[in-house]
Amino acid sequence: MNDISIHWTFLPHTDPEASLAFYRDLLGFEVRNDVGGGPMRWITLGAPGQPGVSVVLEPPAADPGVTEEERRTITEMMAKGTYARLVLATTDLDGTYDRLKSGGAELVQEPTEQPWGQRDCAFRDPAGNMIRFNEVR
Repeated sequence: MNDISIHWTFLPHTDPEASLAFYRDLLGFEVRNDVGGGPMRWITLGAPGQPGVSVVLEPPAADPGVTEEERRTITEMMAKGTYARLVLATTDLDGTYDRLKSGGAELVQEPTEQPWGQRDCAFRDPAGNMIRFNEVR
């Protein structure tokens, strides 16, 4: 029997308050932990109905083993939206799309029926992370 499940996943953030406005205020995630301060702040959030699964927003390249060159690369990739991504699911794709668009989130792709059968849309969070929303049918 396999008892492995997803517990935490990590995404970088560059502006904790803008990230809270996106994840807490627009998406409705609850804040489960908020530690540190300034550029060294970790914020743990999650969907209210999934207490065992969390997204931790962390300072990019906070690991002391990351070199300055690697930090520059990470910063450049974040600015392009190619460093990190998260795929979320919703039963109301159009409502989610409308809420995020009217809330000022950066649109990447309007709701689209994909050739592989998935209907989805995509936005960027304030740090540039790609956040895709799959419609659950």
